[in-house]
Amino acid sequence: MCETCNHFNGIDRRDFLKISGSAVALGSLMGIDALAQNPNNSVKFRPLAKKKTKVAVVFMYPPADVVNAGKLEDAWAVDKWFTYPGNQYDPEMNHKKFQKKIEEIGVTCSLDLDFKGVIYTKAQLATFIEKMNAALPDALLIVNFWNTFSPWSLEMTQKIKIPAIIYHPVGSSHQHPPKALINAPGVVYIHSLENWEALENALIAVNTKIILKQSRVLRVTGVNEPTSATDKNLGVDILAVPAEEYNAIFDSIATDNALRNEAMAFKAKAKAVIDVEDRYIIDGFRSRRAVSEIMKRYGADAITITCLMLKERKPCIAFSLNNSALIPSACENWLDSALTMMAGVHLFRRAGFLHNPEFDIDRNQYYGAHCTCATSMYGPGKEELPFRIRPFTHQLPKTAAIDVEMKPGEKVFLTKYTAAENKIFVYTGTMVGSPEMNVAGGCATRFVMDIDKADDICSTYQGPHPILYFGNANEAKRMKMLAKLSRLEFVGNI
Repeated sequence: MCETCNHFNGIDRRDFLKISGSAVALGSLMGIDALAQNPNNSVKFRPLAKKKTKVAVVFMYPPADVVNAGKLEDAWAVDKWFTYPGNQYDPEMNHKKFQKKIEEIGVTCSLDLDFKGVIYTKAQLATFIEKMNAALPDALLIVNFWNTFSPWSLEMTQKIKIPAIIYHPVGSSHQHPPKALINAPGVVYIHSLENWEALENALIAVNTKIILKQSRVLRVTGVNEPTSATDKNLGVDILAVPAEEYNAIFDSIATDNALRNEAMAFKAKAKAVIDVEDRYIIDGFRSRRAVSEIMKRYGADAITITCLMLKERKPCIAFSLNNSALIPSACENWLDSALTMMAGVHLFRRAGFLHNPEFDIDRNQYYGAHCTCATSMYGPGKEELPFRIRPFTHQLPKTAAIDVEMKPGEKVFLTKYTAAENKIFVYTGTMVGSPEMNVAGGCATRFVMDIDKADDICSTYQGPHPILYFGNANEAKRMKMLAKLSRLEFVGNI
């Protein structure tokens, strides 16, 4: 069992400013209001305001007549030379094609796109940098079709200090792509042939980074009064509140007919119920109401609770259901895992499974187990995984938890953000399946996976409570891009 983390590791503490109870701004990302029971005087903090991510988009290439006249500002001008991509590429046509794709992605991701035209002179470059710094957008997308403009695109990212994406098509450079662009901090550099998936992934990562700065995670823990901090890398607002408040809410929730019917309908969906009394399934739904109410009180987008010793108040079922609904809910007051799950909601639009890692060193396989797995690992409204209801495995009373059966052959990956180490890791692999409880112990839901390119399975360990996602390696790259945009070290096999 992992040791519960009760400290604000890896965050800007702001001297743990005491919160007076005044509101911040309007807006809510998660629809938790519909779940809450709404006791008296329930709202203490309003959710943080949410706005669309504004992305400035600029293209870089010269008109053909400027090159033919020998007036382009590069070393090839005297020869009227079309450097890479050459005079057959037709950048104007590609500009229209790229802009159409960017607009389509902008609609899908609900981005506020601001197209700034074309740059091909040093004067235009200087003016663009000045105007951007006078009214900074949230992020910058540079589409560079011209080999000798690579230093200019780097200069933009160095002088406009916001997250940036540079798309530089293969054939618009010469031999190795510029290392300065590949290694530029806070920049996702795409050097690929017409790769709309990579462009979409990068814009999703940018959007996630901005959304996280407008989001709040609630820590229900052993503080005496609310205390606030901000994650130093992702900018998430972190609010810690007393566990006694959650306990009081839970204890105030009566088992009415609606709650009982909801719990029994959930029980009816299970393949089996193993040694769990109905009252503990009902308590799981009381917990769900309590979790929803305390999130509503504090305008939270995500939650993590010091939960192990709460007995009948344990939120195992509540967290499973919340994660299926893309409300990030992390066990054991484990902040880094909660922050990872918050990122995952926007990067992947799927639930993540927080778990304890273990290792089969003879088969070179990874094993994970915990008690709050979602049944909707493919995303809301999609296929649900079969599950059984069984007891939480570490402590009496025999409260209810969900035993989800993983599907063999699925592409999956592990990931986690670790604030103290300024790191994000990702390991891709393939699901092997779920061993039976009497074969493999640990906790209610168990899984085994093969990790790609892992000669020593134990070398993949990067700390407790990573998150499992269903998805392929291209989707997992979004987390790698978030690391780059956030100036974090990346570790992994992609």
